[in-house]
Amino acid sequence: MRAYTFVRPGNAAWTEKPMPDILSPRDAVVRVTMSSVCTSDLHILAGAVPRAAKGVTLGHEFVGVVEETGEGVTHVKAGDRVAVNVETFCGECFFCRRGYVNNCVSPEGGWALGCRIDGAQSEYVRVPFADTGLTKIPDNVTDKQALLAGDVLATGYWAADIADIEPGAEALVIGGGPVGICCALCARLNGAARVFVCEKEMCRREFIARNYPELGVVAPEEAIGVVRGFAHGGADAVIEAAGTAEAFELAYTCARPNATVVVAAMYEQPLVLPLPDMYGKNLVFKTGGVDGHYVARELADIAAGRIDVSPLVTHEFPFSRLEEAYTFFASRADGVMKVGILM
Repeated sequence: MRAYTFVRPGNAAWTEKPMPDILSPRDAVVRVTMSSVCTSDLHILAGAVPRAAKGVTLGHEFVGVVEETGEGVTHVKAGDRVAVNVETFCGECFFCRRGYVNNCVSPEGGWALGCRIDGAQSEYVRVPFADTGLTKIPDNVTDKQALLAGDVLATGYWAADIADIEPGAEALVIGGGPVGICCALCARLNGAARVFVCEKEMCRREFIARNYPELGVVAPEEAIGVVRGFAHGGADAVIEAAGTAEAFELAYTCARPNATVVVAAMYEQPLVLPLPDMYGKNLVFKTGGVDGHYVARELADIAAGRIDVSPLVTHEFPFSRLEEAYTFFASRADGVMKVGILM
């Protein structure tokens, strides 16, 4: 089968690989029906993910149909439509038992798919720990609606939860891309009364205003002035989803004293924490990564109409044009948010 493979930093190529086999009783093989390209895939190609294995099939955002399961799999069966968690996790180690599934110590736990083991940009994928890594898609939820549940939307649920957003809170999300929008929508789901998304690109601000009018939008140069008008002179919670030094500085500047700042972005360069500027603000910083245990909750919310991220899939490509989709997504052509890859 054809697979789009990470060769080395700066280079990916089509290769022929055999059909995946069941290697463990807890494995499943999934036939991909729709996938996407993630900014994390671009980070791998840029050489910014040292643990990424050369020769691995890229891609970790996808939905599909279970083709085969190991004898130890009980929660899904052949023929089930499933959303796939970007984080595969054993459910048994020290970290999994405490809910920190992205820190699973299994060799195939954490962010493995499309990074350390073959991922979604092929026809079939072996998914370890299928009972925790796969979630059945409700009948009234389309592939497109479920596509982002395992990664981008899961990041939003995770970030909003650890931001400790209380009912009536006023929050700021920095970065109006797919991750930032998901974080903002989830902050609203968690009860925030007002959520503003700070985004420098006009086309993205217009996209948010058009598709998600319940969210406020603001340009970076206006953000400080906006949060000064909040009840406590700053945001109760700030989620940084842009991944730049300027965005990080804006995040802690816009937070009110004793607020929580969540770093949801992936950075390619180290940042300096300017402690003298923060002295007395008593900020709580939280970092981490996408948490794969939210997917069932997400799909229930999607099925009930409480959240809809399908507008983020702004463009679709057939699998045969995957390379074109990568270039299109990386260049942010035509106002693209996410691309859907159809098999």
